[in-house]
Amino acid sequence: MPAKKDMSSTVARSSAKAQRTWGKTHDAAVDEYGEGERAHRTAFSSLKHSFEKIGDHWEEKAGGKQGPSDSQAAKKGAAARRGGKTAEGVDANATKAHLLDVAKQLDITGRSRMTKDELVDAIKKANRRATASARKQ
Repeated sequence: MPAKKDMSSTVARSSAKAQRTWGKTHDAAVDEYGEGERAHRTAFSSLKHSFEKIGDHWEEKAGGKQGPSDSQAAKKGAAARRGGKTAEGVDANATKAHLLDVAKQLDITGRSRMTKDELVDAIKKANRRATASARKQ
């Protein structure tokens, strides 16, 4: 399976279901578009519909809620291929209560005073730190 060698470390630290989701989509995208960035973007877009990044890995969205995690993931066709700013796997479309739960899990200080957008940014930063730390080990 070509996806195994191209899988990011965050996906590799995730559940078998997350790895299968990313891998099957990646392999299908490679068949369709060829190896490279487009196949990776397609695989991550698929992953973001059912999973969200928490810390250094991906977890299934709460309550089995599926759908795009941010405005970029919701785009289709040429607009999606142009790229753009993403929430880096944070489910920016989730409720503020859910984002507060994730922030608590990641031990983000000052979370109770943050707006929804501030929570998304704080979770993205915490995820980056957790991923960098996991890669060092």
